[in-house]
Amino acid sequence: MKTKLILVEDDQDLGMVLKQYLEFSDFEVIWFDHPQKFLDDLAVLETSKLLILDVMMPQIDGFTLVNQLKNQLNIPYLFLTAKGQSFDRVLGLKLGGEDYITKPCDPEELVLRIKNILKRNQPILEEIVRIGSYIFNRNQMRLSFDEKELQLTEKEVELLEYFILHNHKLVTRKEILETIWGENDYFMGRSLDVFMTRLRKYFTLDERVKFESIRGVGFKIDLPLSK
Repeated sequence: MKTKLILVEDDQDLGMVLKQYLEFSDFEVIWFDHPQKFLDDLAVLETSKLLILDVMMPQIDGFTLVNQLKNQLNIPYLFLTAKGQSFDRVLGLKLGGEDYITKPCDPEELVLRIKNILKRNQPILEEIVRIGSYIFNRNQMRLSFDEKELQLTEKEVELLEYFILHNHKLVTRKEILETIWGENDYFMGRSLDVFMTRLRKYFTLDERVKFESIRGVGFKIDLPLSK
């Protein structure tokens, strides 16, 4: 599945060039040519991994936009600044910006910086994770309870890892299917249902482990994790 990026850039020519190059580099890009359009569609933040934000834009600048959304931004972001434009790097860092790049920028350099940011922000899962009374060994793809041991499939491991990283959150079927199966359609959805049934069965020996179905939306995950 392609990594989804958000680009907020009001320059039509530059926005189109960056969008096309990033897509050529195997990213999925949602481009907003006005900051207000982005503010009107903040739901895109839920499935995106990085925000690329122009500093100088009409009505609202990039710094103000980030400051306004500071309680809603849960993804890393970098700033684009015009050559010769006064850029307060310290302010950008204080606002949580991961990096900044001067435009017109070298698209290849932008791609490298994006990949570095994504790598730095990738969540790391320990090899051994305790889930209530269970022990999950992700490298050996095993789930154990006392003396009982179960060999998991690759897809079961991916799904369980996803739930661990999104513990105590509501995750939508769409997010799961696009992240793990690579697409969201009826047949993949049926496959997800089968795997959810399996996971629930595996964890029946500890009632603290909960995979609650939210009809028409997805699942609320509640896993008692410990080291």
